[in-house]
Amino acid sequence: MSGKQKKILRIDASMRKAKSVSRRLADELILALDGQGHDVDVTIRDLTCGIGLVNEAWILSARTVEERRTQEQRVLLAQSDALVSELQEADDIVIAVPIYNFSVPAAFKAWIDLVCRNGITFAYENGESRGLISGKRAFVIVTSGGTHGGSRSDFSTGYIKHVLNFIGIDDVTLIDATGSSQNRHKVISNASEAITKIAKAEAIAATKDTNLDAGHDGGHDAGHNGEQDTGQDNDSRDLSAAE
Repeated sequence: MSGKQKKILRIDASMRKAKSVSRRLADELILALDGQGHDVDVTIRDLTCGIGLVNEAWILSARTVEERRTQEQRVLLAQSDALVSELQEADDIVIAVPIYNFSVPAAFKAWIDLVCRNGITFAYENGESRGLISGKRAFVIVTSGGTHGGSRSDFSTGYIKHVLNFIGIDDVTLIDATGSSQNRHKVISNASEAITKIAKAEAIAATKDTNLDAGHDGGHDAGHNGEQDTGQDNDSRDLSAAE
């Protein structure tokens, strides 16, 4: 990221806000990726603000070549185009997603459907798929109550990683904050520690970039949130746990 502003796309999939564990950890992660005060541009895509669903008209619009699309079809694809553009422009992608009933929230599944665009974010060549969103890093925060990440009942984390790989994002880091119903404080603390390690790695990388710039420029200048657990959030609880 030497020599230019880092762009981060943050996607919040929790339907809760003020008391959301996934959002709080995402706040910490954004600070970790800041690179110790370096210039960072963060785009926030909050899925509680509304997201469209794929329907028959949308599918027809997406399958119509661009120069033949009607104005109505362009309007139908406008949100999808915006979401794809956010992905294309980002250097790092932060996804904060709780597990709802063993899988991803409906709004996040809708986001996936809108960004998986044949010929734009992926393509098929000789019967094999190839992702077209390359050179990105993704950091995925997963929270849950009773479902443990990687367990037989977790249909979320593997799916998210698969989708990211499918569209070309192979550098995926998982921050696991699952199973908080058993030991909430420890689960959140472990996730925060993982984020602290990321912050340290980013600081080291930023220092190396600065030193490299100084060498190339002949010596010219190169251009953890400690929030306490209140015990009130239940965003990371599986919806099924209450059933």
